[in-house]
Amino acid sequence: MSDFGIYIHWPFCRSKCPYCDFLSRVQPNIDQDKLIASYLEDLTFYAQKTGPRTVTSVFFGGGTPSLLNPRQIEKIIAAVDKNWGLSRNAEISLEANPNTTDKALFADFRAAGINRLSLGIQSLDNQELKFLGRTHSAAMALKALEEVLKIFDNHSADLIYALPGQTLSNWQKTLKTILSFGLKHLSLYQLTIEEGTPFARKNISLPEEDFAADIFLTTEKLLEENGFQHYEVSNYAQKGYACRHNLLYWRGNDYVGVGEGAHGRLRIGNHFWATEHRRRMIELTPDERAQELLLMGLRLTSGIDKTLFEQTCSQNFDSFVNSDSLSELTKNGLLIDTPQNLRATPAGFLVLDKVTEELV
Repeated sequence: MSDFGIYIHWPFCRSKCPYCDFLSRVQPNIDQDKLIASYLEDLTFYAQKTGPRTVTSVFFGGGTPSLLNPRQIEKIIAAVDKNWGLSRNAEISLEANPNTTDKALFADFRAAGINRLSLGIQSLDNQELKFLGRTHSAAMALKALEEVLKIFDNHSADLIYALPGQTLSNWQKTLKTILSFGLKHLSLYQLTIEEGTPFARKNISLPEEDFAADIFLTTEKLLEENGFQHYEVSNYAQKGYACRHNLLYWRGNDYVGVGEGAHGRLRIGNHFWATEHRRRMIELTPDERAQELLLMGLRLTSGIDKTLFEQTCSQNFDSFVNSDSLSELTKNGLLIDTPQNLRATPAGFLVLDKVTEELV
């Protein structure tokens, strides 16, 4: 049986970051009991649709899911187990910010059933944090890291690079500090200006593409020297610590999404479904599902397993892709194509959006 996951979206934040285009909002006085009751109803609904499955991962994302009361998290995990059953070694992740004033909060999350914590640090430079609209300081981030490492065996941190005014030496300093903690996983995102965000309205200018490429290549080298494997465009992990839940998305496995900003993907019999809040199920054609698998699969450094692709979406891989473009991209050193697998080269990763656009 293939991996199967549950994504729980918590749509609230204490403040809205100016670069963020995710569905999130600031709202005081949330009735958590009422909202979580609706989540539990949705989980039961999807369990009736999927039939018996075993959940291998649960991911609490947002928004800022660390605003959830640990008691509510415990309820959700129990409901997942009741509806489907959790695998013995299920990965249960939660995204948290470093600005908590509750010294026991991380321990309470662990007691509630979270076994992997991802800390949204974004930067260790106070000026950069201010620019990004973060409400924590570098000192708070370092203190939170210390606490997380005491409590969790599986941990991750998010950082953002290619900021206006950022230098390569500053970025290397941040990375070296993070690496000194011995985290198992890092998610490193290039800053992009998304339509409709405060950054877009202010016409924030980003550094030149060459600078972003230099950071990307420098990062890859430094992390490799420190035992990290680059397994997806923005993600690096110590051996055995790749995020199992996110691998569901990139490999095309099924997952249920619950919460206002959540999406899901399900195969039920010979039908493919995209799900949206609340309990909306939209049928996808095999071609539409194949296109998603191509776009997601090439984000992995391991690329796309052609046999698995065909089993997942009932489409022949070589017939689906644009063969002329594939030949040209391979000849230009952007892709490596074998009878079993298609993957991007390091040069291909730098222009991955263009590569996938030409293949579809």
